[in-house]
Amino acid sequence: QDRIERFLSRPTAKPYRSDALEKSTVPHKNRDGLLDFSPGDIENPKNWSTRRRYYITVVSVLLVVNATFASSGPSGTLVGIAEHFHVSRVAAGLVITLFLLGYCFGPLFWAPLSEFYGRRWIFYISFTLYLIFNFLCAFANNFGALLVGRFLTGTMASAPLSNAPGVLADIWGPVERGNAMALFSMMTFIGPALGPVIGGFLELKEDWRWIFYVMLWFAGITEVLMFTIPETLGPIVLLNKARRLRKLKIPGYENIQAPIEVTDRSLLALYRVALTRPWKILVDPISLAVAVYLSVVYALLYMLFTIYPIVFQQKRGWNSGVGELPLIGTAIGAAIGGSIIFAVSVRDRKKLEAGHKGVPEDRLPVAMLGGVMFPITMFWFAWSGQYNSVHWIVPTLAGVFLGTSILLIFVAYLNYITDSYLMYAASALAANTVCRSAAGAAAPLFTEQMFTALGVGGGGSLIGGIAVLLMPIPFIFYKYGGPIRERSKFAPTPDPNEEHEVEAHSQRRSSAASSTDVSETTDVESSSQEDRNDVGVKPEDSRDTVIGGSDRPRGEDPEKDLEKGES
Repeated sequence: QDRIERFLSRPTAKPYRSDALEKSTVPHKNRDGLLDFSPGDIENPKNWSTRRRYYITVVSVLLVVNATFASSGPSGTLVGIAEHFHVSRVAAGLVITLFLLGYCFGPLFWAPLSEFYGRRWIFYISFTLYLIFNFLCAFANNFGALLVGRFLTGTMASAPLSNAPGVLADIWGPVERGNAMALFSMMTFIGPALGPVIGGFLELKEDWRWIFYVMLWFAGITEVLMFTIPETLGPIVLLNKARRLRKLKIPGYENIQAPIEVTDRSLLALYRVALTRPWKILVDPISLAVAVYLSVVYALLYMLFTIYPIVFQQKRGWNSGVGELPLIGTAIGAAIGGSIIFAVSVRDRKKLEAGHKGVPEDRLPVAMLGGVMFPITMFWFAWSGQYNSVHWIVPTLAGVFLGTSILLIFVAYLNYITDSYLMYAASALAANTVCRSAAGAAAPLFTEQMFTALGVGGGGSLIGGIAVLLMPIPFIFYKYGGPIRERSKFAPTPDPNEEHEVEAHSQRRSSAASSTDVSETTDVESSSQEDRNDVGVKPEDSRDTVIGGSDRPRGEDPEKDLEKGES
């Protein structure tokens, strides 16, 4: 019985659980007398063993692969769905559209909850519901039930997509987090590329329901692994530790409290910020331009699941299984793009160790490369796919480098938004997610008609032409991004006079390693603003808002944006 209890309590237990160690260790307090992580604290998620953090990363990425695989899997079985329910092929495409519309709604709903209750409970609830609603899809007896099931599964599957980056930010430092985010981004493209391939072969050999059976098996296995993920959100880890310490009744620490316990934050306030601030940031020049660019890229990603069957099935006569195999080329391209990101991260680490002081625009050379490759590979794919006399490997190779360009653009711009908006990055990313998911949701509804009317060459050239128009954006921001951010209300930049002070503060912070990650409340925010007002700094112009008595700057963990009040 004791072994079972210890296993079930593992997600909330400290990484090296021992009552003797707990009692012999003096709890570390911050300057406000609240529980905090000590320097090198083994309970700080960023100080966990590398092996444990890699395990958490792999399981989190598996949750993401479930979501992305499910988003496109049925696209390989649309013909079977249309015939079974006696609907048109366009109507059958709604199973993709409604799933992606769930992506639009989900992040705005799940993200505040994950900051309020912690990461693991959101994983537990949302993914379990995702598994349950997949049964509705697999055994739907009418088309309406299938569509309802797809919307609900999309809403539930969006939780890992918004929660997993937060987990990676909880457990990895800035440089290592870049590699982890590259892996996360690769899975957001590899998952959708593999879905239609597996779905196409299943429809060929079985029927359309089998793709949902595969989703159920995959989700069931992942569900077991998911329950081994511990809590990684710093404030909640401290809360769990404070509760354990109070039970131990250590003399002098019988009433010790975590910073989150003395705040007056409310879930309603989190939702007020989560539902209003993203739209204010969306009209900011950087946010708007990036949202337009990534919406086009994301729409193309889901258009490919219709374009490839046109090129390889309708025009070349391949069956529904083999005709989807060239999509694997886009997955290979995403892996190549991820390798480039890894290489760039190594270079950035060396520059950081050499004392280089980075700016957000340092992220844009990768976007420049992807932006130039995007239209070139799009024209290449379109006109090589137009003619059956061209060997099939030619458009397939074009798809490889198209996948590379898409991933480079995607990762570079998401990193640029994060670095530009700092403490408001979560709101900026939420707005971006809604916009690009809406564009992706619309793609299956018009792609077939568009390419039937214009042809593969004409339709691809239209997308390539739009890509040419968007291509100058990273070059413009690389040159003028700094002045644009200085005029932005939400993209903070330090005053030149403060740079020395900020640098010194950063050095102290790196040696302190406290990283409390406490949610900001009205009291803390007001006191922080008073401190800044004393030196004549506007709240929106400061990078170094001290939170909850720790030495972590406000902008270090942008995921905490959802806990901030209105500026």
